[in-house]
Amino acid sequence: MEQVTKKDNIFRVLDQCGPFATEEVSPRLSHFSPYSRLLTRRLRGSRMTTRYRIVRDQIFEFLNVNSFGDIQHLIQDKESRSATSQRAYELLGKMFALEGTPQEFAAIIANYSRTADSVIRYMQQSVLAPYASYFEMNSKVDTINNPVELLLIPFDDRYHKKARFEAKRKLVLMSLTAAIEQRERETEIEQKFGRFLDFLNAYVWSQEAKIGEREPSFLLSRHSAEDFSCSEVAVFPWEQAAALPAEPRTKRTLVNRLWFYWDKNKIPIYVMVRKKEPVAKILKLLRKGEENPDIAVADELGLMGVLDSIREVRVFQRYLVESATRAGSFLTLEDVSDTLENGTLVEGNTGSCTKTPMLKFFARMGGMRVEFIIHTNKSFLNYTYQRDVAHNEYEVRRLFDSGVINLLFPQDIYLIDAATIRDDLLRRFRRQIEEVE
Repeated sequence: MEQVTKKDNIFRVLDQCGPFATEEVSPRLSHFSPYSRLLTRRLRGSRMTTRYRIVRDQIFEFLNVNSFGDIQHLIQDKESRSATSQRAYELLGKMFALEGTPQEFAAIIANYSRTADSVIRYMQQSVLAPYASYFEMNSKVDTINNPVELLLIPFDDRYHKKARFEAKRKLVLMSLTAAIEQRERETEIEQKFGRFLDFLNAYVWSQEAKIGEREPSFLLSRHSAEDFSCSEVAVFPWEQAAALPAEPRTKRTLVNRLWFYWDKNKIPIYVMVRKKEPVAKILKLLRKGEENPDIAVADELGLMGVLDSIREVRVFQRYLVESATRAGSFLTLEDVSDTLENGTLVEGNTGSCTKTPMLKFFARMGGMRVEFIIHTNKSFLNYTYQRDVAHNEYEVRRLFDSGVINLLFPQDIYLIDAATIRDDLLRRFRRQIEEVE
């Protein structure tokens, strides 16, 4: 079973190979009907009877109905739907510890809807961009923010199979968004991110630099014919960019670098500070097959740093601890993985890359737990360009190999084979990387 549907959780309702599959016609679940008998056999075969009862009871409670027949009445009765929606917003507001009126709850939930749509658009515009037209959303489903209206669509035979699946998919993504947003409020992630940036600017980076100032440089690298790994790299200032050669198996990589001082020596560092955005968190939950962001999302705050040598990586690690002390906090390193000098990473999640050397750790300081990934120029260039390692290829592999693509875009609805486009996308990304600039 694929990683995303390995556990018995809400993701199983999107599995087109399971008992919750969206069929050509909407479900007609009257007692002793052919559909009901078929569903019973499927549930027994998949051992998902308990999951079915949970989903059914939640649907009935949310829509305030007693049977699937009542759902058909609700589809036809606009006034009943309006009253049900008002009730639903109040229930959801309490569930996710929101503050305000039902109207304010509706506005917040509309934002959850837009984030859910953003997950699909991100997939279309980035990883699946060459095939974007295959994965367009139904325009009606796209415009609906009301969870009651969305929940009725899978039971409304006026809608095509694709639209009914997409309404169900949107509700699942909205529920993940709501759980993530609740966790962010409870953990005060926005405030912590601000404090982290303040710490870096005040105690880590040189005070010579204004906030936001960078020194642009280029990494000129040569890569092996065997696997396009970096064989040598040199740093050049921005002013020499025009003179750098454009030859086969060479790459010119812009790095806008900050700097700090150690023993009066200026040490440049290319830095990418990040707070994982909701779309990225949702995709991580899907890849891991986890509904609970408390379990799956531990790397909300993070920094990737790139230094010229392993010696400077060690210096930065020591400097970071000293900087925290100067800021008034002890800093401890947790979950340390260091493969810059001797080896590759241990096996991780499905689709994760075990070939990228790096120093990786979590720094606990100032009431925060921040993920640091530290590279040398050479390991960073391998992370960016090496065959079977480059991040674009890695992103394709982990989304396809974990089963996320099949779950969100099943073949029987979107009429395209995931395995085929996976290999084509990998070839496209590799061609983009290795062509002469």
